[in-house]
Amino acid sequence: MALIVKKFGGSSVGTTEKILNVAKRIIEEKKPGDQIVMVVSAMGDTTDDLIALAKGINTNPYQFPREMDMLLTTGEQVSIALLTMAFRSMGQKAISLTGQMVGMKTNSVHTKGKIVDIHPSRVKKELEKGNIVVVAGFQGVDELGDPVTLGRGGSDTSAVALAGALKADSCEIYTDVDGIYSADPRLIPDARKMKEITYDEMLEMARLGAGVMQPRSVEMGKYFNIPIHVRSTFTSATGTMIREAYTMEEKDFVIRGVAHDKNVAKIAVLGVPNNPGIAKEIFSALAEKNIAVDMIVQSIRNIEKNVTDMVFTTTLDDLPETKKTVDVVAEKLHAVAVLIEENVAKVSIVGAGMLGNPGIAARMFGALADANVNIDAISTSEISISCLIKGTDLKEAANAIHKEFFPEDHE
Repeated sequence: MALIVKKFGGSSVGTTEKILNVAKRIIEEKKPGDQIVMVVSAMGDTTDDLIALAKGINTNPYQFPREMDMLLTTGEQVSIALLTMAFRSMGQKAISLTGQMVGMKTNSVHTKGKIVDIHPSRVKKELEKGNIVVVAGFQGVDELGDPVTLGRGGSDTSAVALAGALKADSCEIYTDVDGIYSADPRLIPDARKMKEITYDEMLEMARLGAGVMQPRSVEMGKYFNIPIHVRSTFTSATGTMIREAYTMEEKDFVIRGVAHDKNVAKIAVLGVPNNPGIAKEIFSALAEKNIAVDMIVQSIRNIEKNVTDMVFTTTLDDLPETKKTVDVVAEKLHAVAVLIEENVAKVSIVGAGMLGNPGIAARMFGALADANVNIDAISTSEISISCLIKGTDLKEAANAIHKEFFPEDHE
């Protein structure tokens, strides 16, 4: 007997046929006494279709974030209703619940919400009745009862958070790939599936662009110490386990993966006074708008005039609001100019093994040099190194780095 939370993404429930297949699989795999909670995303491209509808009303619909959340949360409600109907048509007791019904409390940052508390008493009651509980992922409600979405990949976060709150035995993330790879197989054909990866390494991979998991969901897994099994919807094969530490001997895991991110824009604020508090002026204004920044570089532009350039990256999604905010601050600071570059990408290596292992950065930079790829900016953490490059160089850069750390004769 086990309590298991299972999350199915949009591609897994993209059609009514797929929904019926998911229901059939869950019923066949369910053992006597098992309690199952399912967290489901919107069907296929539903979210993109809803965004397109909003853009038909206004080209920048995210300036109305509450209404975008009101719109986008409907996608998951369609999925959970249909999946519950599928279960009940097959004789399995089931009930669908929205984020509000499962007690998913969030802050009030619309379209980028964070879970602040969960009170899953309704879920527990329904499980005791013998129901499979089908939950709308990606959503919760704030203190006013307004719907709030959790950002890209938010259904993963919903699932892991629920698993933690329910003290589940495990959390399974079903997707259209069969696990977590050393890189995106669509970009790097030689990418290799990992048997397991630590929370910290997966968190860095996700933060740096690996789309298979949302960073917040990995943080939740680590906080609750819930093992997360990432596996395929379409096969019964074992996927990749995300856990606190490795349980098996690994021959070589200095670098665990290569991540990339194309959802990047570079902003340069040129010729601002090189005085204390200037960085605070720029980045506190962005923080007030809930805009995350990355890869901050400050360089002296003119010593005699005591001015500097401030360069940083943000997401393409946040670029319109970022530009609007930075333009106001730049005028206040009498900056020379604000430059925006969208044809950029970030490529990164991740691995706990690089701690105390000299030469890793040199190998990465050497691989890029051999591929004739120029580095625009560099940022590091204890277990990662990231380089900002031209977007057109991404494929060649990622493959060169992967080949350096995962050679063909590597077993």
